[in-house]
Amino acid sequence: MYFVIGDYMAGMFIGALTALGVRAAVWLGMDMVIAMLLGMVIGMAIHLVLGLVLSPWLGMFETMIPASVIGMYGGMFFGMRDAMAAGSPTLTAAATVGMLFGALVVLGIKVYDRALRGAVVDAGD
Repeated sequence: MYFVIGDYMAGMFIGALTALGVRAAVWLGMDMVIAMLLGMVIGMAIHLVLGLVLSPWLGMFETMIPASVIGMYGGMFFGMRDAMAAGSPTLTAAATVGMLFGALVVLGIKVYDRALRGAVVDAGD
């Protein structure tokens, strides 16, 4: 159970750091494509550093796959929002949206992973 909680905590942490990193680098009126690319680079850098640090404790698949999705797509999403002035009004709100995004990505990947495995049949029955 602690690993499941850890997966969500890691996703939330990576999401919040990505949102705040993008907020620091993207300004209002920046070209949206440049903002999305910059957000993706920031998110992937955070993913690599934190994913490699956290993976020994949480497992490689459970950390690196969600972290890459959070970093890449979250970074692009946050970059686009911030460049268009559609982002969160405060840093706390941006971090909260990042945490929610991170938790939802982890949940989505867990559901997808579970669906791929299918039903587990006990050989003893």
